Amino acid sequence: MTTTDMPRPVDAELGPVVPKKRPRSAASGGLRRAVPATTLLWVLAALYGLPVLWFVLSSFKPAGDLFSLPLTLLPHDPTLSGYKTAWDSANFSQYFINTTIVCVIATILTVGVSCCTGYALAKYDNKWLKVFFMGILATTMLPSEVMLAPQFLVVRDIGLYNSLAGIILPALLTATGCFMFRQFFLTVPDELIEAARIDGARELSIFLRIMVPISRPIMLTLAILSFQWRWNDYIWPLLMLNDPNKFTVQIGIQSLVGAQNINWSVVLGGSVISMIPLIVVFLVFQRYVMNADINAGLKD
Repeated sequence: MTTTDMPRPVDAELGPVVPKKRPRSAASGGLRRAVPATTLLWVLAALYGLPVLWFVLSSFKPAGDLFSLPLTLLPHDPTLSGYKTAWDSANFSQYFINTTIVCVIATILTVGVSCCTGYALAKYDNKWLKVFFMGILATTMLPSEVMLAPQFLVVRDIGLYNSLAGIILPALLTATGCFMFRQFFLTVPDELIEAARIDGARELSIFLRIMVPISRPIMLTLAILSFQWRWNDYIWPLLMLNDPNKFTVQIGIQSLVGAQNINWSVVLGGSVISMIPLIVVFLVFQRYVMNADINAGLKD
């Protein structure tokens, strides 16, 4: 019997495997590297958060205390009069309904159209699709103000002026949404699609039953962004609407600004009211954002 034929010792005789302890020097080195980055993030959070905190706390101050010297962060005599006056002065309930209709419909259509477009641009090889994609990206090089006039003429000529549909229609296809979905679908292995085709699945079935479910994080990310864009949009609704019953929230806040005098307590109160739906939407959907597992349908 050669040495290579000798039986190996049983693993049980070796005893339990003791995990190696991480060297203390390596742990301390990682901690030292993390401290500057963490400190920088806290500084940036403070720089961005302090104006927002000042803005929210100032909405609880009476109008006479907003510009009193010395300036203070906390209100001395907190009051909700600014919120009450803003809600009573403007038809906020109708504004919220109009804006919610615009945001929900525009968000659903934007996500659907962007998902279809991004999938076609990523998984189909055609030179005209590449030209179309370059045309979409070219729209990001133009200021939005440049496109207001032609968009207004198109919407007016098709009879959608002074309607909520006229606000929704130009928002259907966005370069950001198409780019997000295209980049995501490029990371999806082609083997997953080929396996579905071998199993007899049709193109529409592949898209609806495979691609759409795995792109849910991107869909939710774009949905949050689209909802925010439509909710904060001011210029386009201002051009399209002249009926006060169809105004959106941002136009309603502008109506709180007087021609001769501005009650900043009321304007701040109305602005904080308009922020609440965006905060709620973000808090509800943030845990779904960007946590995709694109390899879930593949076997090694």
